[in-house]
Amino acid sequence: MRTAKAEFLPFARPSITHREKDAVLQVLDSGWLTTGPTTKAFEEAFSRYVGSAYAIAVNSATAALHLALDALGVSDEDEVIVPTWTFAASAEVVVYRRARPVLVDIEQRTLNAPISAIDAAITSRTKAVIAVHFAGHPLELPALRDHLAAKSIALIEDAAHSFPSRVDERENAYAGTFGRAGAYSFYATKTITTGEGGMLVTDDAAMADRARLMSLHGISKDAWKRYTAAGSWYYEIEDAGYKYNMTDMAAALGLVQLERAEELLSERRRLAKRYSTALAESPVADLVSLPAGMDDASHAWHLYVLRLNVDALTASRGSVIDQLNQRGIGTSVHFIPLHLHPYHRRTWVTDSTAYPVATAEYERVISLPLWPGMGDAGVDRVVDALVDTLSSARR
Repeated sequence: MRTAKAEFLPFARPSITHREKDAVLQVLDSGWLTTGPTTKAFEEAFSRYVGSAYAIAVNSATAALHLALDALGVSDEDEVIVPTWTFAASAEVVVYRRARPVLVDIEQRTLNAPISAIDAAITSRTKAVIAVHFAGHPLELPALRDHLAAKSIALIEDAAHSFPSRVDERENAYAGTFGRAGAYSFYATKTITTGEGGMLVTDDAAMADRARLMSLHGISKDAWKRYTAAGSWYYEIEDAGYKYNMTDMAAALGLVQLERAEELLSERRRLAKRYSTALAESPVADLVSLPAGMDDASHAWHLYVLRLNVDALTASRGSVIDQLNQRGIGTSVHFIPLHLHPYHRRTWVTDSTAYPVATAEYERVISLPLWPGMGDAGVDRVVDALVDTLSSARR
């Protein structure tokens, strides 16, 4: 008798309830779908949540990072330091400004860029540092902020992975609120989602005004109101801006997800702990290295990144991924370091050996499924499959 194939367990899936559905339907029924009152309500709610003076809702964290660099006046005379261990967007936005992204290596424990690597890359042309909180594990923010401030270099936080992680310098101090600006992502895989979307936060009024202006074609303030009773047909283009605004449909999702943020974070932490406990007690404990930060209350657990001890295996990381996929389990790799990609090797990287930690760690990382709806059974299924796969590949 043939055994039915197990249902595929995806790498990530958003947690959507009837509340999110009802909120989106209310927007659809209102007749106002694009940027409007719901987007403004989401901005205000998010600003209160993280304790930032200003929040500008946009269509991605990429847009938020780009707007931050624009507001800083980053130009072709400048350099911006970016960790090589990140997604394409962190460096691309620097290129959008015709500036030079300067890639730096990471440290092994957290896979974040250490202050020492950042400091060694600073030159007289360094305008800003884009600090990435990889997987939701915040950097040493107070120390980094103060170090850069002493050198008059702006800190921009790529907080795409880190909401809603708090940093224990002061009560309710969120990653993303320590620099001149922070950029959050609400992509479908994140702790809270708007499908596609992001938020720029800052305490700098001038930066907020500039970002808001440039987020919608450089058109004068509150341009979205021109189709409402409160608006005016007259507008002025003050600069060549971008089409980065968030829709009210997305914001409606965001408002409900924001109310559920602590619930969703708590479940991610619980599942991450279940992974770590099960793997540490498994027969393959010596074949894997668990992610750092299990006891760190500030970790957002956007990703659960395991490292394989490849020297003790006959199978490659790619083979392990393929075998898990054959067993119906989706995984991913975070990240292929920027210095290994053709564009960066061709354009910015002068010495590909300058990133030894990132190069070595890339060969052995694998991100396991981590999302609230997968439950204990999902974690146990992944662990069982991983134990079987690695056991058969032991040298």
